[in-house]
Amino acid sequence: MSATSYIKDRDIYQQVIQEATPLAEKFLWIATSDLKDMYVDKGQRKVPFIEILSDLIEKGVPVRLLHAKEPGPIFRAEFDRYPNLIQGLERMLCPRVHLKCVIIDGIQAYCGSANLTGAGMGAKHQQKRNFEAGIFTTDPGLIEPIMEQFDNIWMGVHCDACQRKEHCPDYGTDP
Repeated sequence: MSATSYIKDRDIYQQVIQEATPLAEKFLWIATSDLKDMYVDKGQRKVPFIEILSDLIEKGVPVRLLHAKEPGPIFRAEFDRYPNLIQGLERMLCPRVHLKCVIIDGIQAYCGSANLTGAGMGAKHQQKRNFEAGIFTTDPGLIEPIMEQFDNIWMGVHCDACQRKEHCPDYGTDP
């Protein structure tokens, strides 16, 4: 049975980042406009979220990350600590990306306002979080268009007509 729920603030972190994402088995697709370091709970420790991505890649789960601008300096420094991300993380930068979604195995999806940042996903202290909202669903009728939009951007469907090609480092390259 499919279910859809409205989630906000800390619930985004708990349901999407902590519970669903680490359980990906077939694939994980993430789209975000802004990308910064975000620390998450892993057992009794706080670790960079990219460690969770690294763990998935190590298990053979393909991970795609679609984002609008280069990540912050702390994210980049943390990235270098996980060598399997260099070859294993499929990453595409598109300056027009403003959607935010997390698609897990094609059977669960978050779509909403939260960027992949600690303040956006609700990983920060209550007084330092953004006010965010979205839906988390297992409804194939909702997941399909979210995946289609992601995939169209990933495959470059919009590139030829884009008015921002000069700002896109990935234009003209195969994803």
